[in-house]
Amino acid sequence: MVLVKNGMIHDMVNKEPYKADILIEDGIIKAIGTDLTSDGEVYDAEGYDVYPGFIDAHAHLGLDGYGIGFEGADYNEMNDVCTPQLRAIDSFNPLDPTVKMAAQAGVTTVATGQGSSNAIGGTWIAVKTTGVCVDDMIVKDPVAMKCALGENPKRCYREKGNAARMTTAANIRQMMLKTLDYMARLEAAGDDPAKKPAFDYKCEAMIPVMKREIPLKIHAHQANDILTAVRLAREFNVKMTLEHTTEGHLIADKLAECKEYPMAVGPTLTHASKFELQNKSWETPKILSEKGCLVSIITDSPVIPQQYLTLCAGLAVKAGMDPYEALKAITINPAKHIGIEDRVGSLEPGKDGDLVVYEGSPFDIDSKVKLVLINGSKID
Repeated sequence: MVLVKNGMIHDMVNKEPYKADILIEDGIIKAIGTDLTSDGEVYDAEGYDVYPGFIDAHAHLGLDGYGIGFEGADYNEMNDVCTPQLRAIDSFNPLDPTVKMAAQAGVTTVATGQGSSNAIGGTWIAVKTTGVCVDDMIVKDPVAMKCALGENPKRCYREKGNAARMTTAANIRQMMLKTLDYMARLEAAGDDPAKKPAFDYKCEAMIPVMKREIPLKIHAHQANDILTAVRLAREFNVKMTLEHTTEGHLIADKLAECKEYPMAVGPTLTHASKFELQNKSWETPKILSEKGCLVSIITDSPVIPQQYLTLCAGLAVKAGMDPYEALKAITINPAKHIGIEDRVGSLEPGKDGDLVVYEGSPFDIDSKVKLVLINGSKID
């Protein structure tokens, strides 16, 4: 049992913070109130602010190794443009130093997985940033099916039959059509194994997408790629999240008509290293948020080190984003984006005991993390 007393609580349910205690039992928030008591550990947060553990909806944490070059890069398969059967859980390294760096900075949950080399890359996971075995760290698996549009699949598979944007879209479309045909044949076969189609690992992996059990997670920077992602999602009536949304501010009115698709924005604290990043702006989260879109701010770590997620939110505030909306963009919004808002993203009884105690605002570079709890356990 753990008690955090006298903190200024930013619970992400009420817009205004309030002073209260938080009682955590067996890793779960049991109560939030005043004058709570505990027989276990007690942390005095008097004069400090208490936030839900921060969440990144899009990263490659634990798959793109720290300081070990290509040998540590386990996030892209470069031999097949469509690999839906791949699972991020099989590449994730809990002992990569960046995982602990994230936890120490108060980033307690991360959606992580394959990169954007492939038109379809495989399924992502959501993990807590503490542990030595990925199976014990999982919050949700699978989170989504990673896809990519734009420059990256073109560049990586230019010599392997994918040299244009329309080819990438066609490869994604072909995989979905093939899966629908596979599903129809399975249904027609009923219980007769002799009539069933030959087992197809790729189609099997895509079935949860076509059944709307998990979304496509589509990498799209450029405005036309963003709208192609929307076109594909609507054509096949599948769930979808937009990833990066770099030029979203250029088509904000169109995206205001697409509020059913959560939008992750970033990484913005980078050089415009390729053509489709030339219009990136810190104002993008503000503009989309003001249009009523569900916006998450992301690091795409290691593009931006995972521990600087709050700095990215602070820079969005500097560019005019409402501070409360920016806080939502690294807490409850990414929790919704990756479908785990029943467990994390806000401080409420029944949710996981993940919280960060700050001296100062998390948007201020001079602020200090005083305490991080994940599942009620203190991070050193």
